[in-house]
Amino acid sequence: MGKFYDEIPGYVMTMIKKQQMFWVATAPLSADGHVNLSSKGVEGTFHIIDSHTVWYEDLSGSGVETISHLRENGRITILFNAFEGPPSIVRLFGKGKFYEFGTPEYNAFIRPETRHPGSRAVIVIDVHKVGTSCGYAVPFYEFKSHRTRLLEYAAKRELADIEAEETESPICEPPRPDNGLKRYWIKNNLTSIDGLPGMTTGQDSTDKFQTRGRVYKKDNESVSMRGYFRQVDMRFVLGFSLGVAVITTSRFLI
Repeated sequence: MGKFYDEIPGYVMTMIKKQQMFWVATAPLSADGHVNLSSKGVEGTFHIIDSHTVWYEDLSGSGVETISHLRENGRITILFNAFEGPPSIVRLFGKGKFYEFGTPEYNAFIRPETRHPGSRAVIVIDVHKVGTSCGYAVPFYEFKSHRTRLLEYAAKRELADIEAEETESPICEPPRPDNGLKRYWIKNNLTSIDGLPGMTTGQDSTDKFQTRGRVYKKDNESVSMRGYFRQVDMRFVLGFSLGVAVITTSRFLI
Protein backbone atom coordinates (compact mmCIF):
# COMPACT_ATOMS: atom_id res chain seq x y z
CA MET A 1 0.00 0.00 0.00
CA GLY A 2 1.40 3.37 -0.95
CA LYS A 3 2.13 6.10 1.58
CA PHE A 4 2.39 9.86 1.23
CA TYR A 5 4.42 12.38 3.22
CA ASP A 6 4.68 16.17 3.27
CA GLU A 7 8.48 15.97 3.35
CA ILE A 8 11.24 13.47 2.61
CA PRO A 9 11.53 11.00 5.53
CA GLY A 10 14.98 9.99 6.72
CA TYR A 11 14.66 6.40 5.54
CA VAL A 12 13.67 7.65 2.07
CA MET A 13 16.77 9.85 1.96
CA THR A 14 18.85 6.78 2.76
CA MET A 15 17.20 4.82 -0.05
CA ILE A 16 17.69 7.67 -2.54
CA LYS A 17 21.41 7.99 -1.78
CA LYS A 18 21.93 4.32 -2.63
CA GLN A 19 20.43 4.57 -6.13
CA GLN A 20 22.54 4.84 -9.26
CA MET A 21 19.90 6.48 -11.45
CA PHE A 22 16.60 8.36 -11.39
CA TRP A 23 13.87 9.57 -13.73
CA VAL A 24 12.56 13.10 -14.31
CA ALA A 25 9.00 13.76 -15.54
CA THR A 26 7.63 17.11 -16.73
CA ALA A 27 4.89 18.29 -19.09
CA PRO A 28 3.72 21.46 -20.85
CA LEU A 29 0.35 23.05 -20.10
CA SER A 30 -0.93 22.49 -23.63
CA ALA A 31 -3.37 19.58 -23.93
CA ASP A 32 -1.59 18.31 -27.03
CA GLY A 33 1.91 18.99 -25.71
CA HIS A 34 4.39 16.18 -25.21
CA VAL A 35 4.93 14.73 -21.74
CA ASN A 36 8.64 14.19 -21.14
CA LEU A 37 10.32 11.43 -19.14
CA SER A 38 14.11 11.45 -18.91
CA SER A 39 16.47 8.96 -17.28
CA LYS A 40 19.48 10.34 -15.39
CA GLY A 41 22.39 8.35 -14.10
CA VAL A 42 25.76 10.08 -13.89
CA GLU A 43 27.42 9.60 -10.50
CA GLY A 44 27.47 12.61 -8.23
CA THR A 45 24.79 14.68 -9.99
CA PHE A 46 21.85 14.32 -7.55
CA HIS A 47 21.89 16.09 -4.17
CA ILE A 48 19.61 16.37 -1.13
CA ILE A 49 19.72 19.70 0.70
CA ASP A 50 17.01 19.02 3.30
CA SER A 51 13.65 17.26 3.69
CA HIS A 52 11.98 19.68 1.25
CA THR A 53 14.73 20.53 -1.23
CA VAL A 54 16.74 18.51 -3.76
CA TRP A 55 18.72 19.46 -6.84
CA TYR A 56 20.60 17.84 -9.67
CA GLU A 57 23.18 18.88 -12.21
CA ASP A 58 21.53 18.94 -15.65
CA LEU A 59 23.89 17.65 -18.34
CA SER A 60 23.66 18.57 -22.02
CA GLY A 61 21.38 16.37 -24.09
CA SER A 62 19.72 16.26 -27.48
CA GLY A 63 16.66 18.02 -26.05
CA VAL A 64 15.77 20.62 -23.45
CA GLU A 65 12.29 19.54 -22.37
CA THR A 66 12.78 19.76 -18.60
CA ILE A 67 14.09 23.32 -18.70
CA SER A 68 11.34 24.38 -21.12
CA HIS A 69 8.56 22.89 -19.01
CA LEU A 70 9.93 24.34 -15.79
CA ARG A 71 10.14 27.75 -17.43
CA GLU A 72 6.46 27.48 -18.37
CA ASN A 73 4.84 25.90 -15.31
CA GLY A 74 7.39 24.52 -12.82
CA ARG A 75 5.75 21.09 -12.36
CA ILE A 76 8.16 18.19 -11.92
CA THR A 77 8.29 14.66 -10.48
CA ILE A 78 11.43 12.67 -9.66
CA LEU A 79 11.21 8.85 -9.56
CA PHE A 80 13.59 6.40 -7.89
CA ASN A 81 13.47 2.60 -8.19
CA ALA A 82 15.37 0.17 -5.98
CA PHE A 83 16.90 -2.44 -8.29
CA GLU A 84 18.93 -4.04 -5.48
CA GLY A 85 17.93 -4.86 -1.91
CA PRO A 86 14.35 -4.47 -0.60
CA PRO A 87 11.80 -3.40 -3.24
CA SER A 88 10.91 0.27 -3.13
CA ILE A 89 9.64 3.08 -5.34
CA VAL A 90 9.88 6.76 -4.38
CA ARG A 91 8.31 9.75 -6.11
CA LEU A 92 9.23 13.32 -5.26
CA PHE A 93 6.49 15.73 -6.35
CA GLY A 94 7.42 19.38 -6.47
CA LYS A 95 7.92 22.71 -8.14
CA GLY A 96 11.17 23.17 -9.98
CA LYS A 97 13.34 26.04 -11.10
CA PHE A 98 16.57 26.10 -13.03
CA TYR A 99 19.74 28.14 -13.23
CA GLU A 100 21.72 28.07 -16.45
CA PHE A 101 25.48 27.79 -16.82
CA GLY A 102 27.17 31.13 -16.21
CA THR A 103 24.62 32.57 -13.78
CA PRO A 104 25.56 33.49 -10.19
CA GLU A 105 23.04 30.94 -8.89
CA TYR A 106 24.56 28.16 -10.99
CA ASN A 107 28.04 29.02 -9.75
CA ALA A 108 26.79 29.02 -6.14
CA PHE A 109 25.66 25.40 -6.51
CA ILE A 110 28.53 24.07 -8.63
CA ARG A 111 32.19 24.95 -8.20
CA PRO A 112 34.41 24.70 -11.29
CA GLU A 113 36.40 21.84 -9.77
CA THR A 114 33.27 19.72 -9.18
CA ARG A 115 31.38 20.56 -12.37
CA HIS A 116 30.75 17.67 -14.78
CA PRO A 117 31.63 18.16 -18.47
CA GLY A 118 28.53 19.22 -20.39
CA SER A 119 26.77 20.63 -17.34
CA ARG A 120 24.31 23.24 -18.62
CA ALA A 121 22.05 24.00 -15.64
CA VAL A 122 21.12 23.29 -12.04
CA ILE A 123 17.60 21.96 -11.48
CA VAL A 124 16.28 22.76 -7.98
CA ILE A 125 13.06 21.13 -6.73
CA ASP A 126 10.93 22.32 -3.84
CA VAL A 127 9.36 19.02 -2.75
CA HIS A 128 5.79 19.36 -1.42
CA LYS A 129 4.75 15.69 -1.50
CA VAL A 130 6.57 12.35 -1.33
CA GLY A 131 5.01 9.08 -2.44
CA THR A 132 6.36 5.62 -1.60
CA SER A 133 5.17 2.24 -2.86
CA CYS A 134 6.28 -1.37 -2.77
CA GLY A 135 7.96 -1.82 -6.13
CA TYR A 136 7.24 -5.56 -6.12
CA ALA A 137 7.12 -5.66 -9.93
CA VAL A 138 10.51 -3.99 -10.40
CA PRO A 139 13.08 -6.64 -11.39
CA PHE A 140 16.47 -7.13 -9.77
CA TYR A 141 19.44 -5.63 -11.61
CA GLU A 142 23.07 -5.77 -10.58
CA PHE A 143 24.87 -2.46 -11.01
CA LYS A 144 28.05 -2.75 -13.07
CA SER A 145 29.32 0.77 -13.69
CA HIS A 146 28.33 4.23 -14.87
CA ARG A 147 28.64 5.04 -18.56
CA THR A 148 31.07 7.85 -19.32
CA ARG A 149 30.51 8.42 -23.04
CA LEU A 150 28.32 11.49 -22.51
CA LEU A 151 31.03 13.08 -20.36
CA GLU A 152 33.72 12.24 -22.90
CA TYR A 153 31.66 13.73 -25.74
CA ALA A 154 30.94 16.92 -23.79
CA ALA A 155 34.57 17.27 -22.70
CA LYS A 156 35.70 17.25 -26.34
CA ARG A 157 33.19 19.96 -27.22
CA GLU A 158 34.21 22.05 -24.24
CA LEU A 159 37.85 21.71 -25.26
CA ALA A 160 36.94 23.08 -28.70
CA ASP A 161 35.46 26.16 -27.01
CA ILE A 162 38.54 26.54 -24.82
CA GLU A 163 40.92 26.35 -27.77
CA ALA A 164 38.86 28.86 -29.76
CA GLU A 165 38.89 31.32 -26.87
CA GLU A 166 42.66 30.95 -26.58
CA THR A 167 43.42 31.42 -30.28
CA GLU A 168 40.76 33.88 -31.46
CA SER A 169 40.39 37.55 -30.55
CA PRO A 170 36.67 38.25 -30.14
CA ILE A 171 35.52 41.78 -30.95
CA CYS A 172 31.78 41.81 -30.32
CA GLU A 173 31.13 38.35 -28.84
CA PRO A 174 33.03 35.25 -27.68
CA PRO A 175 33.98 32.74 -30.40
CA ARG A 176 31.54 29.88 -30.95
CA PRO A 177 33.25 27.07 -32.92
CA ASP A 178 30.88 24.70 -34.72
CA ASN A 179 32.22 21.74 -32.75
CA GLY A 180 31.99 23.53 -29.40
CA LEU A 181 29.48 22.92 -26.61
CA LYS A 182 27.95 26.39 -26.67
CA ARG A 183 27.26 26.03 -30.40
CA TYR A 184 25.64 22.68 -29.61
CA TRP A 185 23.36 24.45 -27.13
CA ILE A 186 22.40 26.95 -29.82
CA LYS A 187 21.58 24.19 -32.31
CA ASN A 188 19.78 21.79 -29.97
CA ASN A 189 18.76 23.38 -26.67
CA LEU A 190 17.00 26.68 -27.43
CA THR A 191 13.46 25.27 -27.79
CA SER A 192 11.50 22.18 -26.79
CA ILE A 193 9.89 19.85 -29.32
CA ASP A 194 6.66 21.83 -28.76
CA GLY A 195 8.41 25.13 -29.48
CA LEU A 196 8.67 26.33 -25.89
CA PRO A 197 11.78 28.39 -25.05
CA GLY A 198 14.62 26.43 -23.47
CA MET A 199 18.09 27.78 -22.74
CA THR A 200 18.31 31.57 -23.05
CA THR A 201 21.59 32.62 -21.42
CA GLY A 202 24.06 29.73 -21.08
CA GLN A 203 25.12 29.78 -24.73
CA ASP A 204 25.98 33.48 -24.48
CA SER A 205 27.75 33.28 -21.14
CA THR A 206 31.29 34.61 -20.97
CA ASP A 207 32.16 32.00 -18.32
CA LYS A 208 34.82 29.65 -19.63
CA PHE A 209 34.91 25.87 -19.46
CA GLN A 210 37.75 24.19 -17.60
CA THR A 211 38.13 20.86 -19.38
CA ARG A 212 41.81 21.12 -20.39
CA GLY A 213 44.04 18.63 -18.62
CA ARG A 214 41.26 16.35 -17.45
CA VAL A 215 41.57 12.60 -17.82
CA TYR A 216 38.85 10.40 -19.35
CA LYS A 217 38.66 6.66 -19.84
CA LYS A 218 36.37 4.41 -21.85
CA ASP A 219 33.17 2.93 -20.42
CA ASN A 220 33.28 -0.03 -18.03
CA GLU A 221 36.90 0.40 -16.92
CA SER A 222 37.75 0.11 -13.25
CA VAL A 223 37.69 3.84 -12.52
CA SER A 224 35.63 6.25 -10.50
CA MET A 225 34.66 9.59 -12.05
CA ARG A 226 33.69 12.43 -9.71
CA GLY A 227 33.45 16.02 -10.90
CA TYR A 228 36.07 16.63 -13.58
CA PHE A 229 38.77 14.02 -12.82
CA ARG A 230 38.76 10.23 -12.54
CA GLN A 231 41.16 8.46 -10.26
CA VAL A 232 42.35 4.93 -10.94
CA ASP A 233 40.71 2.32 -8.75
CA MET A 234 42.80 2.01 -5.55
CA ARG A 235 42.60 -1.74 -5.81
CA PHE A 236 44.67 -1.53 -8.96
CA VAL A 237 47.12 0.88 -7.34
CA LEU A 238 47.55 -1.31 -4.27
CA GLY A 239 47.87 -4.43 -6.40
CA PHE A 240 50.46 -2.81 -8.65
CA SER A 241 52.44 -1.51 -5.65
CA LEU A 242 52.37 -4.95 -4.03
CA GLY A 243 53.57 -6.52 -7.26
CA VAL A 244 56.48 -4.10 -7.52
CA ALA A 245 57.40 -4.79 -3.89
CA VAL A 246 57.40 -8.56 -4.48
CA ILE A 247 59.56 -8.25 -7.61
CA THR A 248 62.03 -5.93 -5.85
CA THR A 249 62.28 -8.23 -2.82
CA SER A 250 62.83 -11.25 -5.10
CA ARG A 251 65.74 -9.53 -6.82
CA PHE A 252 67.43 -8.84 -3.49
CA LEU A 253 66.94 -12.45 -2.41
CA ILE A 254 68.47 -13.69 -5.67
